[in-house]
Amino acid sequence: MDFRPPLAKALGLGSAKTGTSHWWMQRVTAVALVPLSFPLLTLLNLCFNEPYRDTVAWLAAPFNTVCIVAWLLAVFYHAALGLQVVIEDYVANEGAKIAAVWTVNLAFLFLALAALLAVLRIILVG
Repeated sequence: MDFRPPLAKALGLGSAKTGTSHWWMQRVTAVALVPLSFPLLTLLNLCFNEPYRDTVAWLAAPFNTVCIVAWLLAVFYHAALGLQVVIEDYVANEGAKIAAVWTVNLAFLFLALAALLAVLRIILVG
């Protein structure tokens, strides 16, 4: 039985079937960022209060590197999901909406890659 209004039936409007996964991934990344923020706070404390060599040595430890990389991936993905929701809710023009979502996603992808390369450069070059 179809409960959509007649106009929705005529226009072919319906569920995109992606809202639940989008919502769920936003919550998963938010929860993941809580414990992953503790190593980040440690890194920031080292950056401000310890010599560079000590900070690099801490970051070069495999567990710490994995935590920081996981934090970077989670935070950029979480931010992209959040901004996509804002754009979808507040941009009325469909073309502008699609362009804005693509632009935001590409910008966060570029920023995430730059951050990951910076971490790798720090731990490899020192």
